[in-house]
Amino acid sequence: MSGAFHFIAIGGIGQSALAKILLQKGVKVSGSDIYDSKYLKELRDLGAEIFIGHDAKNVPGGNVKIVLSTAIKEDNPEFVEAKRRGLEILHRSDVLKIISEGYSDFIGFSGTHGKTTTSGLCAYVLSKIGAAPGFAIGGIIPEIGSNGGVGASSYGEMSERQESADCLPERMNHNGRSPRYFVAELDESDGTILKYCPSLTVINNLESDHFDFFEGGLEQVFDVFAQFVEGLSDDAKILLNIDDAGNREFIGRHLQIGKFSTFSTTRPATYEARDITYSSSGSKFNFYFEGEKLGEVSLIIPGAHNVYNAVAVAGALIELGFDFKTFAPHFSTFTGMGRRFQLVEEFDGIKIIDDYAHHPTEILATLEAAKKYSEGRVVAIFQPHRYTRFHGLWEEFLGAFENADLLIVLDVYKAGETPIKGFDSDDFIAQIKHDNVVRIKGDINTSAKEILPLLKPQDTVLTLGAGDITKMGEALNEVRCPA
Repeated sequence: MSGAFHFIAIGGIGQSALAKILLQKGVKVSGSDIYDSKYLKELRDLGAEIFIGHDAKNVPGGNVKIVLSTAIKEDNPEFVEAKRRGLEILHRSDVLKIISEGYSDFIGFSGTHGKTTTSGLCAYVLSKIGAAPGFAIGGIIPEIGSNGGVGASSYGEMSERQESADCLPERMNHNGRSPRYFVAELDESDGTILKYCPSLTVINNLESDHFDFFEGGLEQVFDVFAQFVEGLSDDAKILLNIDDAGNREFIGRHLQIGKFSTFSTTRPATYEARDITYSSSGSKFNFYFEGEKLGEVSLIIPGAHNVYNAVAVAGALIELGFDFKTFAPHFSTFTGMGRRFQLVEEFDGIKIIDDYAHHPTEILATLEAAKKYSEGRVVAIFQPHRYTRFHGLWEEFLGAFENADLLIVLDVYKAGETPIKGFDSDDFIAQIKHDNVVRIKGDINTSAKEILPLLKPQDTVLTLGAGDITKMGEALNEVRCPA
């Protein structure tokens, strides 16, 4: 990959992953963002030139390529400058596509929920067994400590221990070199999933979401995924969660028997989790492939949804040719992705767990896991994300909090959207049938001052949403112990 790249909003979790990969490949990278962050520090350390604030003068001279996400508006001064100069403008999906084409095995994780955890878990396990994958993930992978990496360009770049490992599939790619792996989550929210051609695609689930793009609801989601599947190569593999109603409908309408594999925890499938047991410290299950028990998988991340995540990844690794007994032990050391049931603060017997859940299905799963995990009350602090999502899934949101002993509802995080009359946090409070619900207004710091007195020892507090709710744990601790 040649030339220089300038990222607008380079500090975003998706943008920064791509920038890291380019920097590790020796490509010149610059970028800008509104606020400084730990992600920007990491990029500076790798050699990127970083600007705080968006300004036309940030765009480097010469024939630089501009990289942006769907969130960047056309009036952004750097976007305006790039168009004025006639520079090549790439969506971040274009860069991910280019990067993925440099690997012989591209593993893509897709669907409405679970993309970050499944892709992160897959990259983590591949790293632990010596496969040294490249990866671009929407979260920080534990131990690896990053959301993006170039991996090994070939197995010749691995350590002697890894080179001698007998766990690697004995096959060669089309160029006669050892295969190499690239793992990424495939974002369907803006339709850019159509650009990718993975050799293996996992579809976790299909539900209505992202109503700013999918105005036609689930039917439009099906249409996009049908186009995506049609664009895959003839030898591409597809692995789907057969327990998901959306997936089952999609299979019946768009997939041919024999062209895909399935995974499940409740019904016959290619890959199955059976004899599942849950505890406050995680779960265990027996893993079956085509009806044959291969062994046990243990997890230290809670919840039934993480059993699905584990079965998806185990199935994907077997599809790639890896041996179950080689990779299975490493599932028990995976501590979860950043912002996925992540313990961020603990004080006065209270645990603050941050979770990215912002869709009703995700919230239900997260609160169900918390109920099994908690020794006391489960307190949900909910920040609705986007008016279009709140409106489109209103009834589902109203029924998503049954496992919360106390529900605290904050202002809607607008994400640049215009409010929709009748669908804000006050309307939600007026309609939800919950025995113990509190409405709190204001920014995170202001809200934290009102929330702290409501908490009790032994509470497990879930901060739920895709906005700045992630700062709530720190804010609560600062209210408790002001500087």
